[in-house]
Amino acid sequence: MGEASRYTLPVTVRSTVFKASESLEGTSAKIEGYDFNKGVDYHELLKSMAVTGFQASNLGDAIQLINEMVCVRLCEDSAVVRLDWRLSDETPAEDCSEEEREPAYRDSVRCKVFLGFTSNLTSSGIRDIIRFLVQHRMVDVVVTTAGGVEEDLVKCLAPTYRGEFSLPGAVLRSKGLNRIGNLLVPNDNYCKFEDWIIPIFDQMLDEQHSQNVLWTPSKVIARLGKEINDESSYLYWAYKNNIPVYCPSLTDGSLGDMLYFHSYKNPGLVVDIVQDIRAMNGEAVHAGARKTGMIILGGGLPKHHICNANMMRNGADYAVFINTAQEFDGSDSGARPDEAVSWGKIRGSAKTVKVHCDATIAFPLLVAETFAAQRRRFAERSS
Repeated sequence: MGEASRYTLPVTVRSTVFKASESLEGTSAKIEGYDFNKGVDYHELLKSMAVTGFQASNLGDAIQLINEMVCVRLCEDSAVVRLDWRLSDETPAEDCSEEEREPAYRDSVRCKVFLGFTSNLTSSGIRDIIRFLVQHRMVDVVVTTAGGVEEDLVKCLAPTYRGEFSLPGAVLRSKGLNRIGNLLVPNDNYCKFEDWIIPIFDQMLDEQHSQNVLWTPSKVIARLGKEINDESSYLYWAYKNNIPVYCPSLTDGSLGDMLYFHSYKNPGLVVDIVQDIRAMNGEAVHAGARKTGMIILGGGLPKHHICNANMMRNGADYAVFINTAQEFDGSDSGARPDEAVSWGKIRGSAKTVKVHCDATIAFPLLVAETFAAQRRRFAERSS
């Protein structure tokens, strides 16, 4: 190699480093953050999430998707805002029934929304946001865990308090305090819960014998929502608005403890889960021509129960997952929406997004820009 060539940049190096780019102009949104020189406009701030990048963009996508699912929908020119999806937006299928061809019927059929969440979110202030959604009939089906039921009821009897993640368990145990993350629940709350619920179980057992009532988890939950008679409870509003709340794991929590104690005090109460799996799957199967959408906070049972029910209709049309679980251990909790597509739980044509974020951060922002912003439209729908 000559002396001159040692100080001359080879042509291949420059062409490798500065490889020609494919143009993204007009095909992809430009990344830019919110400009606080314009003042503080929370609507515009949240709108800017979609082009901020990383999980902010996923949250922005989730907001847009839920607005399409249940609140508003932007037309192709992005200038005209329309009401939520209706069957009349679609071309009638060749094999649809005569009823499904009727314009009035098609205009009345809207997306059916499944809301799922884990118990820790009911322990947190997210419970009050869930209550808002159920109170105003903004969702159609609720799925949660035993804790997601009992914590709603317990909060009507006594409050949950803020603590710290670092509080030592042994010290808390000596004080009769239970820790959920950085929340504290006094044991006395569950004593009050027992005093309240055991007489109700007695009444239910009596109705089982005298009226041949066959209790299911959803029937038990509806009864508890009726009995609590407290407007701060989402279960109260679910009962009042006839929104089913499904929980096949009803015994996995304080509710299970109470059923256990009751089985010794006054044995014989039967809770049938088979009726509820028929009813839960039927929520999806009998959605018929309606589209279905899933909003799932956290993972575990609620996530799988909703997804599995929608498999019975060849998949949901919309899906928003908000959780911090990862997919690398093969858990369903951490699985991305595309995995559910492989099972037929979400349609291949569905619009989906997963927001990798603590739901206590993401969900209030999401609801603010979707359901809460369109509360008047839901009121008109319900009237």
